[in-house]
Amino acid sequence: MPSVKLFRFISHKPRRFLLAVLALSFGAALVAFLFPEQMLAMDSGEVQADVIVVLGGGLGERPIRAAELFKSGAAPEIIVSGGGDAEDNRRLLERNGVPAASIAVEPKSKSTRQNANFCIPMLRKLGARRVIIVTSWYHSRRALQCFRHYAPDIRFFSRPSYFGYPGTAESWQRKALKNYIRAEYLKLPGYWVCYGVCPF
Repeated sequence: MPSVKLFRFISHKPRRFLLAVLALSFGAALVAFLFPEQMLAMDSGEVQADVIVVLGGGLGERPIRAAELFKSGAAPEIIVSGGGDAEDNRRLLERNGVPAASIAVEPKSKSTRQNANFCIPMLRKLGARRVIIVTSWYHSRRALQCFRHYAPDIRFFSRPSYFGYPGTAESWQRKALKNYIRAEYLKLPGYWVCYGVCPF
């Protein structure tokens, strides 16, 4: 039987099996770190929605991206989410041409999971059925999957900022982004194990 053969292979040749597992793990890690844009960035392309949710964090690029989408007609309302910088991001939106009446603020969340959990009731109150998530490109996979996990009844899309994207980033941006990218590779499996948020 195949299962018996596999057991014998594992039990009689543990070093070979362990080396194969290590080689596969190393290969996957190498691909992930060499090509973070393919692994982390998720972009739904041009879509129309009811609301844009712009997440806190980043270096000011997220509200600028959300303002671009708003002015292009992608959605008529914006929710700014994130404790600590929600008000700063609201002001950035206004400076970039978004009317104050079109902006709602969620100022309490401290994590991507809380961004989702605190924004979803606001989205339901607005009757939103289609929502664009705006964050940085390296954070877009976890953010999108987190919102989808907690509100499967709402359609979520990702339109990230590409500030510091590989191939376009300046040297200081690349250095700053390395830590964010490393953190994402830890947080993706962490969210899957702890909260059931599948990254795929």
